[in-house]
Order: sequence, then C-alpha cells, then structure tokens
Amino acid sequence: MDLELRHLKTIRAIADAGSLTRAATALGLAQPALSAQLKRIERALGGALFERGREGVRATALGDLVLDRARVVLPAVCELQEEAVRFARDGAEGYRLGGTHGPLLGGLVDRIARTDPGAPVTTYTSWSERDVAGGVADGRLDFALVGVCGESGPPEAGRLAWTEVARDPVYVMLAADHPLAPRTEIDLAELAAEAWTDVPGDGCFGDCFAAACVRAGFTPACVYETDTASCVHLVRVGRAVGLCRATFPATPGLVTRPLAGAPLVWRHLLGWHPEGRAAGRAAAVLDHTRAAHAEALATSAGRSPAPAPREGSPR
Repeated sequence: MDLELRHLKTIRAIADAGSLTRAATALGLAQPALSAQLKRIERALGGALFERGREGVRATALGDLVLDRARVVLPAVCELQEEAVRFARDGAEGYRLGGTHGPLLGGLVDRIARTDPGAPVTTYTSWSERDVAGGVADGRLDFALVGVCGESGPPEAGRLAWTEVARDPVYVMLAADHPLAPRTEIDLAELAAEAWTDVPGDGCFGDCFAAACVRAGFTPACVYETDTASCVHLVRVGRAVGLCRATFPATPGLVTRPLAGAPLVWRHLLGWHPEGRAAGRAAAVLDHTRAAHAEALATSAGRSPAPAPREGSPR
C-alpha cells in the first residue's frame, strides 16, 4: 500500500484525539474501521505508530517521526492547494512583469494599476536582459521590458515576440557645476579626459560605447560599472560623467545632456511569448508602455534648467 495524504491526516487525527474512539468520531468513521485502517498504515510504514493503553494511545518513536513529517507536509499541501485556487481564479488576469532597471517599469505598473485596479501585478528586475527574457520564455513572467543598443537584436529572439516601444539617444550625465553643464548639447570628444560610470548589463552597450569613443578619437581612461545610486554619487561629486537614458528622472545636483549627433541610441523593447497566457493583452500592455515612456520623457525634458556657467567655463 502506498502512503497517501489521507493516511497522514488519519495519523494526525489519532494523535490529536489521544484515542481511537475520539479520533473515529472526529473522522466520521466506526472505530473498527479506523483500527483496521491504522493497521494497514502501520504495515506500510514498517512498525507500530501508537501504543495502546487504558488512557488511550501514545505515539511510538516511529509515530513521532511520522507525525513530525506530517506536521510539515500537510500544511504545505494545504498552502499549495490554496495558491493553485488563487492562481486559477486570478492568475490569468494578472500581470507578471519583468524589466531591467529604469523608469519605464514603474510607469507601466502605475498605468496598469490605474486602468485595471483589480488585477494583481508582480514585478521582477535584473541587470540582465537575458535573465528577464528567459523568464518570459520559460513562462515565469508574462512580459519583458528591456533595452538594447542601436540595432542589436533582443535576447530569446526565436522564442519571444518583440516590439519596439521607443528609441532614444543616449545622454551624458554631468554634475550640475560641471563646466559643460550649461551647454544644450555636448560633443563626445569634449569628454575625452573624463572618467565614466554606467550600470552593468549583458548586452553590447559597453562595446558600442567603446566604439563610439574610438570614432570620436579617444579611448575611455576609466569606466566605473556600478549600481545607479553609485553612478549618481560619482557624477554628483565630480569623479566621473555618466551615461544614461533620455528618460532618466530629474535628480538634484545633476544635469543630463544629449550627445551631438546621437552616437549612441537606446531602443526600449517589450517582449512576450506568442503562446503565453497573456499574449492576448500584449497590445494593451504595449500601449501602456508607450504612454509610460512618453510620461518619463516629458518629465525628463522638464528637469531643472542648465545652471549659470561658472566663471571661465565655456558657454
């Protein structure tokens, strides 16, 4: 006989009741039927689970072992069942969103929450475009919001459907008192002597940046690859200049400026599995994402104006 969940429930009921009579009443069984079932369970497990006495039953050492496992297994199975019911009820209407770090994912969540307030929304973020795309390809996520450099192809191109949300020139991020901050546009070659900072990723952006610098006549002396907060700090204190998207939000102590001639371009992409559970909502999510991009771009365009030039700085 194979051990089943109902057998574990029976063992737990007997232990909780302290006697076969009380356990039989709680389970809605006749005592002889419960006694016979217990004997079959004990044969399957290789020994007696309870010692019988005048005052009822007491678990043996083997019984204690089985009860310890049952107290873990039974709640876990109950939780699994409840989660499955919730998923069957709500999951198909929910949104599981994955994205690389940036302002569009938050904007997308906000717009979905406003237009579909009853739908559950979960998010997952990673520095890795491949990681996020793999989550959609494997069915763990519904949508991937990532970016690629220039005309580079997206990850999982053979398994996912990808649509371009928007494309933006890559901006340079400067301290507010940097000599070039008053300019409305900056030539990449003018930054040849600077140290640089950028966030990590597994796409080709680093190679594209290096190639753009070579075309501008220099090789970056130093590139700090670190998290966004550290990038902002290094730029604010004047240790580096940074690369950022055109949608980078206004930040005290910083300004962002376009590079002349747009030597680097960032494409925002939305991906989904064409046979996934959320494929039918891709058009609506794409509209939300494009609106989130427009909002982020408008906010960025309204960031603090260029400060007055420092004495002796270029105008």
